[in-house]
Amino acid sequence: MKNLIVMAIPGFIILLVAELVVAYFQKRHDEYFDAKDTASSLSMGIGNVTVGTFSKALIPVSLSFLFQFRVFTLPETAWWAWVLCLLADDFSYYWFHRASHSVRYFWASHVVHHSSQKYNLGTALRQTWTGNLSGSWIFWLWMPLVGFSTTMITTMMAISLLYQFWIHTELIYKFPRLIEFIFNTPSHHRVHHASDVKYLDRNHAGILIIWDRMFGTFVEEDIHPTYGLTKNIETHNPIRIAFDEWGMVIKDVWNAPTFKAKMGYLFGPPGWSHDGSRKTSAQLRAEEKLKQQEQPAKQTELV
Repeated sequence: MKNLIVMAIPGFIILLVAELVVAYFQKRHDEYFDAKDTASSLSMGIGNVTVGTFSKALIPVSLSFLFQFRVFTLPETAWWAWVLCLLADDFSYYWFHRASHSVRYFWASHVVHHSSQKYNLGTALRQTWTGNLSGSWIFWLWMPLVGFSTTMITTMMAISLLYQFWIHTELIYKFPRLIEFIFNTPSHHRVHHASDVKYLDRNHAGILIIWDRMFGTFVEEDIHPTYGLTKNIETHNPIRIAFDEWGMVIKDVWNAPTFKAKMGYLFGPPGWSHDGSRKTSAQLRAEEKLKQQEQPAKQTELV
């Protein structure tokens, strides 16, 4: 997995520069790019690769151990086994990604990727330093048990990451309807990076958007997204970007008045609070829906 990603780094840089050049000639570079923001994203990417040199060893070791207890053995030389692996990997990624938005423990690592208020190929490189150490890979542990080898799983995980790089752009609007229906595209992923209430925690797909359509988390892009977090970090310091949320988690758990509240701050959804002083995505969405329902009533009263 590491080799594929490392080998792709020159391609990442070339495409990032190409995107900047195109945006410049379109006179939209100030809209798409910020030098400090891009530098932060690149720093996070470098840190991810550096830390990953050691932390990613946890993945093949765990997968290989579980492979000993497999029920089936899927042949690495069969094309259909790789198709099944793609589907299984993408299914696993969907639930990992969805959990990363609904469980604060996983969000503490994943929030890094959403901390930029810009959306470009540089944002794709803004990756966590703590994801592997916090066990994000546990969502793939079922795969060796049903017969996928460690090589197949780690290769497909890398392919998924490579695929997701190019969808971090505003230079592509939409593809033909069939492609948009099946695959994750820039349009779908722009929604995922938005902080607008209607877009929060939607479009968790890796390669195939079909999982979001199947499990009720799909939203079509209709208004231009506002990128970033509902409460932005407002820093370009890579250290703060990497660990800010973890620090807040520790603080909340430490100060929580009961054991139940401590567990809520650790495993509840981002934005959960024991006293209602903060709002989760579900609560923000409910408030927005209530406002929309009240608006026609107010207009009727005025008439």
